[in-house]
Amino acid sequence: MKFIIKLHPEITIKSKSVRQRMSKILQGNIRNVLKPLDEHVKIRADWDKLVLRSNILTEEHRAAMIAALACIPGIQSFLEVKEYQVTTLDEILELTQAMFGDRLAGKTFCVRAKRRGQQSFSSLDVERYVGGGLNQRCATGGVRLKNPDLQINLELDGDRLFLVSGQHAGLGGFPIATQESVLSLMSGGYDSGVASYQFIKRGSRVHYCFFNLGGREHEAGVREVVHYLWKKYGASHRVKFISVPFEGVVAEILDKIDKGHMGVVLKRMMMRAGAAVAEKLDIRALVTGESMGQVSSQTVTNLNVIDRVTDTLILRPLIAADKQDIIDQARQIGTAAYAEKMPEYCGVISQKPTIKADLAKVEAEEARFDFGVLDTAIQASFVEDVRDLARAWTLPEVEFSEAAGNDEVILDIRAPEEEEEAPLQVDGHQVLHLPFFKLAHQFGELDSSKTYLLYCARGVMSRLQAIHLKEQGFDNVKVYKP
Repeated sequence: MKFIIKLHPEITIKSKSVRQRMSKILQGNIRNVLKPLDEHVKIRADWDKLVLRSNILTEEHRAAMIAALACIPGIQSFLEVKEYQVTTLDEILELTQAMFGDRLAGKTFCVRAKRRGQQSFSSLDVERYVGGGLNQRCATGGVRLKNPDLQINLELDGDRLFLVSGQHAGLGGFPIATQESVLSLMSGGYDSGVASYQFIKRGSRVHYCFFNLGGREHEAGVREVVHYLWKKYGASHRVKFISVPFEGVVAEILDKIDKGHMGVVLKRMMMRAGAAVAEKLDIRALVTGESMGQVSSQTVTNLNVIDRVTDTLILRPLIAADKQDIIDQARQIGTAAYAEKMPEYCGVISQKPTIKADLAKVEAEEARFDFGVLDTAIQASFVEDVRDLARAWTLPEVEFSEAAGNDEVILDIRAPEEEEEAPLQVDGHQVLHLPFFKLAHQFGELDSSKTYLLYCARGVMSRLQAIHLKEQGFDNVKVYKP
């Protein structure tokens, strides 16, 4: 089994030394990816292409090789080639007809031959003999040397004939590790998945940082999409997944920061933490999926205020992309299926967020913030090898209830302003209010003899918090969905 791999055009226009370096890195990447399929695969480099050979000839192996090669950055396209031993022009014609005869019906065509080694005939002899023979034997639309419907490419090397049986599109871009590493701030949604993919394709080793705002189920979903991205497009290199516990940071923001500035301050805290994680890993840039104007924190003014918090370079590949275009690309690369089922969890939602934050006002707000909480979160960051993310997380089952029983207390976990605007009242039952950002620390102080039904507007936050409490050992918790 043979494949001719065409390099991405941007590689071929580099200087000789750069092209050779990128080609060598690509060879290593291909070997790493294909090793589980064929550890003895052979790869040879030519000027603008690589030639790959595998001695495993099953159809299953062929399909797996094609699927893997199609997702390796740096490959523009690749040709699937079949090899035969020949000595005469008649043998070449017979083999070519067997492969292409059915495709020629009613179509114009031409034959192009390349020849190396010693034969008794020239490339032009091959083109004329095979072309004339196919035109006589098959119901073609005739020979056309310019712009034919089908061009048949033959390659001869001594007594070996190579016929191109298929052409496949590659990913393009640069081979991974030809560019510097980046740290992607990963939420698991459409945007961060596409942004991460674009840097994988551009040749960076992409490491991933997830800020856990309070939901283990959310982290489980993010772990799935990160492992998918790495396995499908970046498996040639090991990368890391870092989870930063941000529940305490969220609680501190809700307690200390003006409502209009909460979103901007949260992003600034994430950039601080991301920069600290990147520095530990010797990474020089952060990647986000932010797009201008998509949400209130992503105006030009707010992004400028957010960026002032660190000297680390912040890269935003989607900054001018439309949301639908991002979703379309997510579907194309396979991350949309994960984004669609990703639980939405945002612990900081302001009803009137500022779209033109003033840096001085933001810094004044942050002066009330206890940065020891942020330092604790950074120190508690958990680093894993991306290969370990394939382990399935078993999340505890959460029971839902439409009505409260005699020994059950309804616990409203909405933010204070949301609860004040629309107080929850249930006839004949006690309703307590304990904001979600205080729940982890204060739930243990409640009467353990009672069962608590967590309530929020959509049931998303209450379910995530119920899972979190169950993992801490509290079994007296359910989700209230009247």
